[in-house]
Amino acid sequence: MRRKAALVLLACAVFCAALSPLLRWYAFPRLAKVPAHQYQEMVLVAKDATLLDYSTMRARQVPEVTIVQTLRGNVEASERIERTTDRDVVVWDALSYVQGPDGEMVSKIPERYIFDAHTQEPVHADGEMVDGDPVRRQGLEFKWPFLTEKRDYEYFDAQARVTAPIHYKGTRDFRGLEVYYFEQTIPWTEVEFPEALPVEGLTAEAVAETGTTRWYTTVRRFWVEPLTGAPVYGEEIHREELRGGALLGDRDKVTAFAGHVKMREDYIRHTVDLVERNRLFVLLLTSYLPWGLPVLGVLLLGLALWLETRSRRTGRRAAAARDPGEEPVTA
Repeated sequence: MRRKAALVLLACAVFCAALSPLLRWYAFPRLAKVPAHQYQEMVLVAKDATLLDYSTMRARQVPEVTIVQTLRGNVEASERIERTTDRDVVVWDALSYVQGPDGEMVSKIPERYIFDAHTQEPVHADGEMVDGDPVRRQGLEFKWPFLTEKRDYEYFDAQARVTAPIHYKGTRDFRGLEVYYFEQTIPWTEVEFPEALPVEGLTAEAVAETGTTRWYTTVRRFWVEPLTGAPVYGEEIHREELRGGALLGDRDKVTAFAGHVKMREDYIRHTVDLVERNRLFVLLLTSYLPWGLPVLGVLLLGLALWLETRSRRTGRRAAAARDPGEEPVTA
């Protein structure tokens, strides 16, 4: 009976040893992926910001500007693209909605972001766009890859429609989580006017015809949890200007927006809680199980050898009891 138990334990030890690398190098790359149906909302605020009043074309100080960012997974579009690419694809229909202190719309910029569900690399397909303009993204946007590395990445800027390095600046502690801090600077760049403007009847084409141009610069900062690749906090030091043209009269430029944009506190707490739950799944597949299974296998192997040794000793004692040997000869 002990010998059978030892064989079972030995088989379990071999299974644990074989399963460990399979979980880390085969299962994890296939199981860790962004769900196609994901929906996420983020609210950011800029306190004491500068905002353009389009009715007077003058900049004014306002107590707060709010930016609501939504990411909505488009399952139907992702399934259609998957049939032609043979990859797990996620399609995010994103919207950045900016509103002033009175709740009125300042701008809204829709995007469609298509990427690989496992690696977060862009997937180029029909429908990829920013504010109605077709784009061909390079680099990341919104999310870093699983198991983010301590290095610079390429990051796509939707305002300027360009890809630029976002630099790794070190490891930090953010509310109990170890995170990687990244920073990107976009220098002053001429950018398109949003299709939706806050003045009824005013279009981007009409503004462009006046000769007035829109310029933009930002310093973008992210605190990224490296196991999941999810930013737990982000902020921007953001500035926009209108320059030249008949719209400004005798002025060379006017500030359209200037502010330090930060995530709102309730959304920070929600994001940290969500990331803490998701990182447990990644830890199971990359650390806890791959390292725990070999340890369990060694323990099972030791127990199997111990049972086998006891079984043999018991067998030898039983054989000796059955065959006591020759009786001594006496005169």
